[in-house]
Amino acid sequence: MNASSAVRSTVARTEPVRQRRKQARPGELIAAALELFVQRGFAATRLDDVAKRAGVSKGTLYLYFDSKEALFKAAIAEGLIPVLDDIDRMLETFTGGTSELMEALLLHWWRNVGATPLGGIPKLLISEARNFPDIAEYYHQVVVQRGHHLIRRALERGLREKEFRAVDIDATIEILFAPLLMLVVWQHSFGACDAVTDHPFRAPEKFLRTHIDLVMHGLRRAQNQRIEPT
Repeated sequence: MNASSAVRSTVARTEPVRQRRKQARPGELIAAALELFVQRGFAATRLDDVAKRAGVSKGTLYLYFDSKEALFKAAIAEGLIPVLDDIDRMLETFTGGTSELMEALLLHWWRNVGATPLGGIPKLLISEARNFPDIAEYYHQVVVQRGHHLIRRALERGLREKEFRAVDIDATIEILFAPLLMLVVWQHSFGACDAVTDHPFRAPEKFLRTHIDLVMHGLRRAQNQRIEPT
C-alpha cells in the first residue's frame, strides 16, 4: 500500500464518523431528546443538551426541530404511533379468542413501549402536564384516545362473539390500562433505585400476565349467564 492509499484508508475510517455526527439523522436527535426527557424531565431538558447528546451542533438540531415541543411530538410520532398501528393490524387479523387477543395486545405494548425508553413518557406527562398543557393535550389526543379506541374494539369483539359478559366498556378500559400505567411510572421512579429489589414490578411480564388473567376471568361470560352492567 503506497502513502496515498494509506491516507485514503485512514480517512475512510475516520471522516464518515465525523460526517455522520455533523449530519445526524432526525432519529438520532429524537433518541437523544427522549433519553434526556425521561432522565431530567421536559422542563429541565435544553436543546443544547440534546444536541450535545446527539453529537451535533445546536444549529444542526434546528435544521430539523425548532423547539422541545417539536422534538417531543416527533418522539411520539416515531415511537408510539407505530406501536398503535401494529395493534390496529393485530385487531384486524387476529383469528383466536378475544382473551388471547387482549393478552397479545397488552404484551406487545409492554415489549415495544413499556420496556423501552418510551415507557418514560407517561411518567413525564404525569409530572409535567400541568405546566405544559399543549404537549399533554397532544399526547392525549394521539396516544391515549387512540389507545382507548383500540381496546374498545377488542372488548366489543369479545361481546359480539359472546365470549365476554356485558360490562361498562369505558370503566373496563380504564381498569385494563391503570396497572400498566402504574407499572411504567414505577419503572422510572422506584424501579430506578437499586435498593428496591423485592417488588412484583421487578418481573413486569409476570405481573402483566397475572393482571390479564384476573381481568379476563372477570370478563368471561359464564355459561348460560348474562350479567348486565350496573
